[in-house]
Amino acid sequence: MGTPEFAIPSLEKVYGNTDLKMIFTKEDKPNARGNKIIYSPVKQFGLDKNIKVMQPKKLKDEELINEIKEINPDLIVVVAYGKIIPKEIIDIPKYGIINVHSSLLPKYRGASPIHSAILNGDTESGVSIMYIEEELDAGDVILKEYCEITEEDTLGSLHDKLKRLGAVGLEKALKLIEEEKVVAEKQDESKVSFVKPISKEQGKIDWNNSKEVIYNHVRGLNPFPGAYTFNKNKEMIKIYKTEKVEKKYSGKNGEIVEIINKKGPVIKTENGGIILLEVKFQGKKNQTGIDIINGRKISIGERLV
Repeated sequence: MGTPEFAIPSLEKVYGNTDLKMIFTKEDKPNARGNKIIYSPVKQFGLDKNIKVMQPKKLKDEELINEIKEINPDLIVVVAYGKIIPKEIIDIPKYGIINVHSSLLPKYRGASPIHSAILNGDTESGVSIMYIEEELDAGDVILKEYCEITEEDTLGSLHDKLKRLGAVGLEKALKLIEEEKVVAEKQDESKVSFVKPISKEQGKIDWNNSKEVIYNHVRGLNPFPGAYTFNKNKEMIKIYKTEKVEKKYSGKNGEIVEIINKKGPVIKTENGGIILLEVKFQGKKNQTGIDIINGRKISIGERLV
């Protein structure tokens, strides 16, 4: 059970190590113009491998549940499916249902663990292979795989690290289950934290924050939904890459206070500055900080809000 590209490395491990009978993925969506149906990466994988693909609107369906019972699966694997699994299905497989969760549980249960790790400036992340229970992300953990978060990591780069790491952990978990050597650990409820879905509105930059918070904000929302600000003409500027400046500036937070040659403009923050290295002006293509300088898109004294 899975939907986005994040699930593909794990799906490949399931396909290569088990007798995969059926794939569940979310319903098809039209493209932005609404005139073409886009298959999820997981559905496309199933079609390519000639595996039965199910796309139910809801899982609490008697006919669907009976069909799963007829298959009598030993195990169900979930990776970024996007739907809550009801108890009627959880109870079917002999060895239960396991999930690849993209955080080191019990930290960051919920919908945005990868965003949250970057936004909060964490230096370590990982994946947890855990049993699914009725309560969200609360099941016992079979194993964890760890990775470093560097200063240069973005949501996109950490996503790619964790999708590969998830497949590694899943393959180990499948072997443990097959050999009946699983020793799962209960989560420490005193250390639980929850994270909600990230909205587009959360992308707006507050220039009154510290340079560290703003730097993490930009990379934690790159590529989606994207950090943004507005110029004096109320045009949106999406910001994809920045650099911190260890320097005190006078003026108001959000003001362009310096132009650094061969880099870009500097925006004043609460405790220093942020250089704009990659941005996208409304209706334009992505530009580097040097492009901004050469194109005179913004000037010293202008304030972003």
